[in-house]
Amino acid sequence: MRFDSLMVMTTLAMALLGSSSSAEAFRSSPTLPTFSRHPRGGALKSAVSNVLEVSTTPIPGMRPGTSGLRKKVEVWQGLDDDANKNYVENFIQSLIDTAQASNGNKMIDTVIVAGDGRYFNADAIQTICRVLAGNGVANIWIPQGGIMSTPAVSAAIRTRQGGAAQGGIVLTASHNPGGPGEDFGIKYNEGLGQPAGEEFTEALYERSLELKSFKTLETVEDFDLEAPVGSAFALTETSTVTIIDQFEEYMTSLKDCFDFEKLSAFAKRPGFSILFDGMHGAGGPFARRVLITELGLDESCLMRCDPRPDFGGCHPDPNLTYAAELVKKMGLNPDGSADASADVSSLPMLGAANDGDGDRNLIAGAGIFVTPSDSLALICDNWEAIPHFSKAGGPKGVARSMPSSAALDVVAEAQNIPCFITPTGWKFFGNLMSSKEMFDKTDYTPFLCGEESFGTGSDHIREKDGLWAVLAWMSILQKANEDVGLDQPLVQVQDIVINHWKKYGRHFYCRYDFEGVESDAANNMMDLIRSSFVEGDVSSVAVDSSGIKLVDATEFGYVDPVDGSETSQQGLILSFEYPNGLPARVVFRLSGTGSSGATIRMYLERFEKDPTKHDEAAPVALKSLADRALAMVQMTELTGRTSPTVIT
Repeated sequence: MRFDSLMVMTTLAMALLGSSSSAEAFRSSPTLPTFSRHPRGGALKSAVSNVLEVSTTPIPGMRPGTSGLRKKVEVWQGLDDDANKNYVENFIQSLIDTAQASNGNKMIDTVIVAGDGRYFNADAIQTICRVLAGNGVANIWIPQGGIMSTPAVSAAIRTRQGGAAQGGIVLTASHNPGGPGEDFGIKYNEGLGQPAGEEFTEALYERSLELKSFKTLETVEDFDLEAPVGSAFALTETSTVTIIDQFEEYMTSLKDCFDFEKLSAFAKRPGFSILFDGMHGAGGPFARRVLITELGLDESCLMRCDPRPDFGGCHPDPNLTYAAELVKKMGLNPDGSADASADVSSLPMLGAANDGDGDRNLIAGAGIFVTPSDSLALICDNWEAIPHFSKAGGPKGVARSMPSSAALDVVAEAQNIPCFITPTGWKFFGNLMSSKEMFDKTDYTPFLCGEESFGTGSDHIREKDGLWAVLAWMSILQKANEDVGLDQPLVQVQDIVINHWKKYGRHFYCRYDFEGVESDAANNMMDLIRSSFVEGDVSSVAVDSSGIKLVDATEFGYVDPVDGSETSQQGLILSFEYPNGLPARVVFRLSGTGSSGATIRMYLERFEKDPTKHDEAAPVALKSLADRALAMVQMTELTGRTSPTVIT
C-alpha cells in the first residue's frame, strides 16, 4: 500500500518481505486455510519501512456498542471513498490514542491482533498492524492463520509471557453473519483480558470525532499469516509482528478448570456421545483440539468446525433457529420441545454449538433443550462437579444479565452465594470478577456468570466461553454417572434438568427478536412503554381475558458495586401476576449488537412450581403472556411487525 503526497515521519532502510500475501490467498479461496501445525520458527524477517502521517477527517458513527463497533463490511473496506475512506485506519488510530491516554500517555508496548475468520479478516489484520507499527507499538502478536476465538484471546492477554500484552484487538461481529454485504466488527480487550469499559469506548468515540491524521507505513508487503509459530517480521526498526500459537494459553486455562483425565475416561464410556456444531466459526478448531486431540473423541462428533469467511452461508448464532440441524439431530422441534417421533436412545447424549467467535454456546440433551438461563443455574447447583469451583468450596459470587431468568437467583439464595444482576454486556461481569485484582475489594472468585443470549463463563478469563460451558456440562454428566455401573443406563441431561425443576421450580423462558426494525419506530414503542406504564399508573391497566395482571413497571438501571459507576436505561420491565398468584415478567430492550436498524428484544419469563406442569413447551406456556404484552405495547401498530424474526 502506498500513500502519495504524504509526510514521511522517519527514514528507514527498506526491504520488502519475500513471503506471499495471505490476504490474496484469502480472497481467492472460498474457505480459510486450516490450522496446519507448521514447525516453530524464530528467524526475524527484516522489512523495515517508513512511517507516514496521513491527513484524514473524522468519520461519524464510530461509537462502539456493548461488544465493539459493528458495521457492514463494505463500510470497513472504505468502498465509499467520500464517506468511509480509511475507515479501519481512523478507528484504530482513535483506539490507539485512547489506549495511550489511559496508559499514562505512554504508548502501549504489546498487543494481540486476532479475528474470527470472517470476510475481510486477513486484510484488516494487515492494515491494523501497519497502524500499530506506525504508532510505535513494539510487539504485535498474531495467531497463526489470523484466527483465534475470543475466549482464547482473553486467555492469551492474561497469561502469555506473564500477562505482557496490554490489550487485544479482536476482529469479530460475534454471532452476526459474515461475507460480502454482511457484518464486520472490531472490539478492544484491556490488560486483564476484559472487554473495554464504557469510559474507554466513549473516549475512543470522542477521539474519533476530532481525528485529523493517522500513522501507518509507507510501503510494506503483507507478512505471511501462515508462517510457522515463532516467526517474526520487523515492520519498523522498533515494531515486530510475531506469529503465536493460538491454542497454548487457552488450553492451559481450561485444564486449570477441569479434570481432563476424568473427562477423557468418561468420553470413552459406552453410552456417551456428543455432537458439536462449530457453525464454521473460530471456535471449531478449538473444539477439535479439545474434543478430538485432548479427550480422544472421534472426528464424527464435529459439525461445521472449519472456519469460513462467510460461515458457510449460515448465521453463526447458536440458537434454536440458526442451529436448526443440530437441534433436529438432538430430537427437538424448532421451538425446542421434544420431537415425539425421535428415538431418544439413538440420539447423542450431549449437543452443543458455538457462535462465530466461539464465546457463545447452545446446550441440549437427547430430547431436551437447556435454556441458557437454566444452564447457568444448573452449573451453579452442580459446582461440585467442576474442579475450578470444587477446589475453592464453591463459587464465591455469581451474576446474570438482567434479561436472563431468575433461575440462578433461586439457586444462589439456597446456597448462600452472593448474586448480582447486571446490564447486558460481559464488561459488567468483568468488574465483579476483578474486584480484588483491580480494585482491592471483595474477592468473588471463583466466579460464575452468564447471559440469556447463550453466554456462560467464569473468572478463568474475562469473556464468555462456549467451550468452557460444554466442558462444564460434560463434567456434570461425568459426576452424575461416576457411580453408575457399566450395565446400567447412564444419567442423561434430561434427568438432571427435570430433577432440578422439581427441586427449585421451573422458570419458563424464551426470547422474541424483532430484527431490522426502523429505528424511529422502535424508539417510539419504547417511549410508549415508559410513558404509559413506567411513568403511568399500572393499577389503571385493565385485566384482559387471560387474567394476567400488570402489577409493576420499571426501567432497569445499575450502580456497579465495585467502582460505583452508573448505567441507566438498560431495559423496560413489565411485571405480571397470573390468576394463580405466580409471578411473570416481560422485558423490552433494544439490542446494541446489530450493524443496521434496530433489534427489539422481548424476554418472557413465567415461574411454575407444580412439577406436573413442567413438561409443557416454553413457547406454548408463554404464549398468553406474549400476546398480552405485545398488545399492551402496540407492537404491530407502531412497528408493523406481526411476528418475531426469531424465537429462542
